[in-house]
Amino acid sequence: MSQPAASTASSRAAGSFVDQLKARVALLALFVGSMWAVFFLSVSMPFLHLNRHGVVPRTLGGLQGILFAPWLHAGLWHIAANTGGLLVLGWLAMWPRITNFWQATLGAMLGAGLCAWLLGAPYSVHIGASGLVFGYAGYLIARGFYTHGILSILVALFVLSSYGLSMLLGALPLYPGISWQSHLGGAIGGIVAARLSRPSLRAWP
Repeated sequence: MSQPAASTASSRAAGSFVDQLKARVALLALFVGSMWAVFFLSVSMPFLHLNRHGVVPRTLGGLQGILFAPWLHAGLWHIAANTGGLLVLGWLAMWPRITNFWQATLGAMLGAGLCAWLLGAPYSVHIGASGLVFGYAGYLIARGFYTHGILSILVALFVLSSYGLSMLLGALPLYPGISWQSHLGGAIGGIVAARLSRPSLRAWP
């Protein structure tokens, strides 16, 4: 390969990587930003009673919370506590493909919502994006186990060391008012999503 051709190929590769970074930053900002937008809407218009659209265990109407609950939060402390995990773990779940992020998100939402609906206390309402956080963590840990890739294993070890203890405690019925059911279900959903997406994950070293 001639020098100009090699330089052109390198420039294209660098440009492609920058484009991938921009796409992921934009998607994650829009995704998490939409949760903050809904939160500010619920604060500014409390008469809408948006939080009633969370998961209500074993009621037909409560199934809507599987879709809506991650965008509903009890207060500023609640959404702020979830934002860090969403940004860090959501970002890691976007590689090697953005499709993997959506797979993890879908698995986490279904797992968290169904587990809260099946195991939650009667007349309780389960809201918040912590099920997604646990789902991304479960997905990333399982990805390292299923793919055996060096990068995947390093990411899994990082998640285990940073979030492992809080995941274990958060998935147990230890704290009143905390939806351990959503946490447990989200983690299970993330693990299942990683297993189902193994063919696409093998492309990542």
